[in-house]
Amino acid sequence: MSAEPREHGPRLAILAKAPLPGRVKTRLIPVLGEAGAAALHVRLLRHTLAMALAATRPERITLWTALDPAHPLFLTLAETHGIRLAAQPEGDLGERMHRALAAMHGPGLLVGSDCPVLTPTLLRQCHAALQTAEAVCLPAEDGGYALVGVRASHPGLFRGIDWGTARVMAQTRQRARALGWRLACPAEVWDVDRPEDLGRLAALDAFTP
Repeated sequence: MSAEPREHGPRLAILAKAPLPGRVKTRLIPVLGEAGAAALHVRLLRHTLAMALAATRPERITLWTALDPAHPLFLTLAETHGIRLAAQPEGDLGERMHRALAAMHGPGLLVGSDCPVLTPTLLRQCHAALQTAEAVCLPAEDGGYALVGVRASHPGLFRGIDWGTARVMAQTRQRARALGWRLACPAEVWDVDRPEDLGRLAALDAFTP
């Protein structure tokens, strides 16, 4: 069975922090140490990028970088895979996501870099959902979401959200309703934020180290 053509794959933004020890995966530092948490962050980012490259063409992918936009990891990924790099703008998480989606000038998806169950199939399903919905999300078990996509970004979708809390997805549903938007949610996923997530990450055969 041949692979699905990628010519019409989604435009995709990935938000990623530079893997600076002590600045990433901070809730895992008590278990993994600063260096170990940073190394896990790199593994998760590489996995996310691999899934993105399997779903769309590299020129449609932008890695939106933070902490150190010129970090060697980012430069290596761009040179190796032909993806674009852009520094995350100022503002809270909602403002940064809106700006990244708006920069696509049309339908697109945005993901973080800590969801090990993200797959090319899920990315394609979310992209397809934008044919009938104005927005799409992959809700996460912790009350947030691992992916958001829009036909055209609107700042109202991201305003007044209590980022980093279990209220994010519920508040996002409220913002979508206020805009009169249909919001598709094809699947629920989980991400790696807490020590208790490490056990099932280790058991996940599909995760690419």
